[in-house]
Amino acid sequence: MGLLLCKWWMTLWLTAFHPFYASVTEISHDAGKKELQVSCRIFADDLENTLKAQYKTSFDITRPANRKQVEGYIAAYLSQHLAVTLDGKNVPLHFIGYKIEEDAVWSFLEAENVPVPKKVQVKNDVLYERHPTQTNMIHVLVGGERKSTKLDNPKDMAVMGF
Repeated sequence: MGLLLCKWWMTLWLTAFHPFYASVTEISHDAGKKELQVSCRIFADDLENTLKAQYKTSFDITRPANRKQVEGYIAAYLSQHLAVTLDGKNVPLHFIGYKIEEDAVWSFLEAENVPVPKKVQVKNDVLYERHPTQTNMIHVLVGGERKSTKLDNPKDMAVMGF
């Protein structure tokens, strides 16, 4: 029991002094609507600090005075750091909006008129420039089949076949 308690305290102590940097990107193809739906979960403080540094501005991402401006920052950032290629063709993602859920920002993007892909390539280097230990989880769902992978900085590319 003492060893277990010691390990628990050590884990808690290390977590407090060495934060965990991770994002989750979920990509789903809706065959009926011919849509690609993308959601990206990033810790709010990490995204806010990255956007503040990149755009040399100040704002509160959870309670912005100008939500449209913050949406513009997020959309521009994601367009630079998240890209999807289906069957060798780049798919332009359109930013829909974002919501705050607990300590994270969920950003939503979509692409319309997208046929069922056989190969999905995802480039994701979100937050790599600020966090050398950043990990980006990728989940892709096509035709009911789900595939997942993990990208550890500096690896930024994943390819999945369906």
